[in-house]
Amino acid sequence: MSEPSPTPENTQETFISHLIELRSRLLRSIVAIVVVLVCLFPWAKDIYAALAAPLLKALPHGSTMIATDVTGTFLVPLKVTLMAAFLIALPYVLYQMWAFVAPGLYHHEKRLALPVIFSSVIFFALGMAFAYFIVFPIAFGFFAGYTPTGVQIMTDIDKYLSFVLTMFVAFGITFEVPVVVVVLVRLGVVSLEKLRSIRGYVIVGAFIVGAIFTPPDVLSQVMLAVPLWLLYELGLLVARFVAVTKPETGVEESEPAK
Repeated sequence: MSEPSPTPENTQETFISHLIELRSRLLRSIVAIVVVLVCLFPWAKDIYAALAAPLLKALPHGSTMIATDVTGTFLVPLKVTLMAAFLIALPYVLYQMWAFVAPGLYHHEKRLALPVIFSSVIFFALGMAFAYFIVFPIAFGFFAGYTPTGVQIMTDIDKYLSFVLTMFVAFGITFEVPVVVVVLVRLGVVSLEKLRSIRGYVIVGAFIVGAIFTPPDVLSQVMLAVPLWLLYELGLLVARFVAVTKPETGVEESEPAK
């Protein structure tokens, strides 16, 4: 006996229930971030000091940073602490996202989604760590070494924060390349041979991305472009062991997993 077709009333109720659940998941995520922020706020100055350490170590002895805005000394450490709170609460936020979308996924999609989410977080964190521990000391030392005689570097803390966030996002997204390559091959969106054939375009594109998202010096561009290319090669290597999944037959083709 066939199931009755959904009526407009049932469809509207289902849509509203999804919106209510989405609002609940978002509120839980926001509350989690705020709770972590409140817990970290007493150490906001220390967190910002840790973020500014690569620049301060590269500057001449006695050099400091400045705040050109009256509220900068409060808002900038608060923004940095908020960023740290978001990173700490990210696993819970991703869990809320997963709990919302999981009921509408097929079983084979669930098996792919969990490793992708986990590896994406890991690679993004590795990208930020690479920028902080490798790129920042080299780049800041390079800039400080070319300071003209009689000029003292006094970077505004708000501009420094904007620079650091841009670099974190750029390197975090760059380190997602292996995940993207593996997912594309796994889902059969593009073949491994096709990805290999466009290797030259990827290398050129890597240097273009480096020129866009890094300061206007060759060193910073190379330090973003080369890892981007190597991570693409890593994705190709891992994708060799990933077989294209054919659509499964049975109930999974007709309805999502419960």
